[in-house]
Amino acid sequence: MIHYTAMQGGPNPAIKRLCDPETEVSCHYVIGESGDITRLVPDDRRAWHAGAGQWGGSDDVNSRSLGIELSNDGHSPFPAPQMDALEALLHDRMARYGIPPQGVIGHSDCAPGRKIDPGKRFDWQRLARRGLAVWPRSVPADPEAFRRHARTFGYTSSVDNETLLAAFRLRFRPGAQGPLDATDAGLAADLAHRFPA
Repeated sequence: MIHYTAMQGGPNPAIKRLCDPETEVSCHYVIGESGDITRLVPDDRRAWHAGAGQWGGSDDVNSRSLGIELSNDGHSPFPAPQMDALEALLHDRMARYGIPPQGVIGHSDCAPGRKIDPGKRFDWQRLARRGLAVWPRSVPADPEAFRRHARTFGYTSSVDNETLLAAFRLRFRPGAQGPLDATDAGLAADLAHRFPA
């Protein structure tokens, strides 16, 4: 699961916070803007990075995921060295643990309405082109089936339709506005067909 730190000043303030027991939050890896990777929790240990959320029917996402924090204030672009380091880390961990591309998600995917990271500036298409995430194709679909298709793909949080659409668009149609449309429906239908959770 990919996050951003939502902090300024590079990775060190975030690492300090993630190592403070009083914050009750942690992650497996922090990647700095220059591409430096710091491991905070061993892969075989649970980190408290996801909080309350659901994905693919699981409501214990912390026990089933590796948390990767990208040092980013939530508004800035993600630098190339940081993305390169993320890709290398994902490639290694996906191969090591048999994680398929559809298993790489953002915090906003499992916690719609509560979290927005890694945010609209994160380049999901770049990861998908490298086989490290998925990207949908647009196919004809009935907008009435959007929620069912999004759920089949993995969006199983109990949120209203508007919140679900906002989370889906944050990842697959950043900047899109207005009511649910045929494009949203087609993208969700393709994801459900090719990558059911």
